[in-house]
Amino acid sequence: MAQESPKSSAAEIPVTSNGEVDDSREHGFNRDLKRSLPAGLGLSETQITSHGFDSTKEGVIEAGAFQGGQSTQAKSGPVLLADETKNPAMEKLELVRKWSLNTYKCTRQIISEKLGRGSRTVDLELEAQIDILRDNKKKYENILKLAQTLSTQLFQMVHTQRQLGDAFADLSLKSLELHEEFGYNADTQKLLAKNGETLLGAINFFIASVNTLVNKTIEDTLMTVKQYESARIEYDAYRTDLEELNLGPRDANTLPKIEQSQHLFQVHKEKYDKMRNDVSIKLKFLEENKVKVLHNQLVLFHNAIAAYFAGNQKQLEQTLKQFHIKLKTPGVDAPSWLEEQ
Repeated sequence: MAQESPKSSAAEIPVTSNGEVDDSREHGFNRDLKRSLPAGLGLSETQITSHGFDSTKEGVIEAGAFQGGQSTQAKSGPVLLADETKNPAMEKLELVRKWSLNTYKCTRQIISEKLGRGSRTVDLELEAQIDILRDNKKKYENILKLAQTLSTQLFQMVHTQRQLGDAFADLSLKSLELHEEFGYNADTQKLLAKNGETLLGAINFFIASVNTLVNKTIEDTLMTVKQYESARIEYDAYRTDLEELNLGPRDANTLPKIEQSQHLFQVHKEKYDKMRNDVSIKLKFLEENKVKVLHNQLVLFHNAIAAYFAGNQKQLEQTLKQFHIKLKTPGVDAPSWLEEQ
């Protein structure tokens, strides 16, 4: 009886009935190895080579993506991150789509109105006030331009009178036979130059106040009017869109579109009503402010011009004091904050 040679359990290689090597244990080992590896490991780069004691066969295990429950969890993380990454892009795309649709509707409404095919919402009272405001703005701008021209010409005249006064004063000292005559003219020209500077200060104050009224206060109201007109166009565009849908058939396909169009129409109607109310309020306050500002400035302009040409120096200076206008002396800089203290 032949004695069986002792073999180590590590060297035993099971063989199937067909004479093939049984890899069930090796597959079990590989499965346990895969389960023990951490999920975050780069398994596609990992290779494990096993050598049997009595076999030349190499078992190479390439740890790739798992097929079990743990691999599903590992995949779910990156998918969620990808969705989060796409969200901002999708939101921007949706905003661009809404903006394009809104622009198309408004452009179509404007073209329809210009061709006389589309209807537009008109508030007769408000439109009349807006037209008056725009017409008044043009007239105020013309007054402002003329006042600036007057200020420039008056400045040149005052500068010439001052130089002429200095020339007369110089000749008064050098011409003894005409000393008094040159002296009288020198004093007259210097007085005219001084009164001209006072009048120039009043005119410049008038220009500054009217400029603020025209280019800031009225312009701000007109910006609100432009927003109101844009809201009106959007309102009419979505109103026309809803009317066209209501004239068509009502079925399962058109009812959701009609409901969405009704919702958008209501949103733009509320925006239009709000802007119309804002314009009405601004026009009311503008009218009150305009009357107050122009009343004071027109009184100033009249009194200053009248006192200047009447030669009433005292009345001219009193007019400037009444409106708290301080003249800057030529060649004198403003005091520093230390001197003011």
